[in-house]
Amino acid sequence: MASHRLPAAIRAPFEGRTWREFGYLVLGLPLSVVYFSLSIALVSAGAGLLITFLGIPVLAGALAMCRGFGAVERARARGLLGLDVAAPEPARGRTGGAMSWMGATLKSGASWRHLLYAILHMPWAIFAFTVSVAFWMYGWALFTYPLWQWVFPVYAGQDGIQLYGDRTHAFYLDSPFEIAVTSAIGLLFVLAGPWLIRSLAAVDRLMVSGLLGPSRLATRVTELETDRGVVVDHAAADLRRIERDLHDGAQARLVALAMDLGLAKEKLAEDPKAAARMVDEAHGEVKTALQELRDLARGIHPAVLTDRGLDAALSAVASRCTVPVSVEVDLPARPVPAIEGIAYFTVSELLQNVSKHSGARRAWVDVWRVGNRMMLQVRDDGRGGADATAGSGLAGLTERLGAVDGILAVDSPAGGPTTITAELPWRA
Repeated sequence: MASHRLPAAIRAPFEGRTWREFGYLVLGLPLSVVYFSLSIALVSAGAGLLITFLGIPVLAGALAMCRGFGAVERARARGLLGLDVAAPEPARGRTGGAMSWMGATLKSGASWRHLLYAILHMPWAIFAFTVSVAFWMYGWALFTYPLWQWVFPVYAGQDGIQLYGDRTHAFYLDSPFEIAVTSAIGLLFVLAGPWLIRSLAAVDRLMVSGLLGPSRLATRVTELETDRGVVVDHAAADLRRIERDLHDGAQARLVALAMDLGLAKEKLAEDPKAAARMVDEAHGEVKTALQELRDLARGIHPAVLTDRGLDAALSAVASRCTVPVSVEVDLPARPVPAIEGIAYFTVSELLQNVSKHSGARRAWVDVWRVGNRMMLQVRDDGRGGADATAGSGLAGLTERLGAVDGILAVDSPAGGPTTITAELPWRA
């Protein structure tokens, strides 16, 4: 777009974001007056009535009203600031009765944070409204002064804006030079106004997200519940994969082996040579079935990982890669088996991607510890273009790592090289 070829400082006064944030600051003052007045009045009344039974329902009702104000503010921030803050956990009583609800409301930290917002937002809204409106309006008024300067001699009986005046002297901005300087000063105010408005709106963003959203504990609980669901889903998928591999692979071979041995047993007396040939074929099937079982066991949890640790296990994986792989593991100790297993399967899947999709000539695997985190990095000199957001295996790997507070970062520009870094919590 042509407007994007202009500098940001020139675009800012005309952008929708500036006017939306300005509207948010202007609308904030009357709303904060309502919030502050009603909250202080009802909370004071409830606190004063606590010596009687009426104080508890009045105070609970005041906090519930503040929660309603918070819902309005979250919607206003979503529409004008582009800030999407989730609603806090609702206040639910154990029994569902009125007394239970009032107790839950009074005990809820989110309710008191909403009250704190209603009180603190009032002085801030006055300051933000005054500064933003004065700065913005004066800027545009001075900038457009050449367009409306004629109003003063025609309707006000003076030559222009009076800059100074007493009983004997007066100074008006009426000459062409003075009008131009006034407009230039106004232009500076207009260009600086959006950044001032955005700075004021940033404070509102902090207040809304910090006081009107869910608590950190509630957010963490939600994340853990989500991660638990991801872990359960992946575990179920792994069980289905193992069952399918057993049913379609080793189990089918063992069934065929049992049938072949039965036929060989029947032919043993009639045709010993044919029976010996069938036994020989069955012996080959046994070897194939054993190899499939070994591969399946390695996919569940390799014995070398349990016996010798991550360095030897990753070296074994690297030896099966179709390109030469250099492995370097620098860990002060072995991590717990769960983290060790996730690290192993992460590197294993990344090396499979190198073999299948990268077109690389070499690859490198590095594992080290930084503080309380374990870092895994797989690099290759292939064609690049890997994308974790395209629904590929990298997306599933990202979910698995996220379930244990891990992170997957993909740096794979078109043409290569590709560097994929995984970060896991360290627990020795």
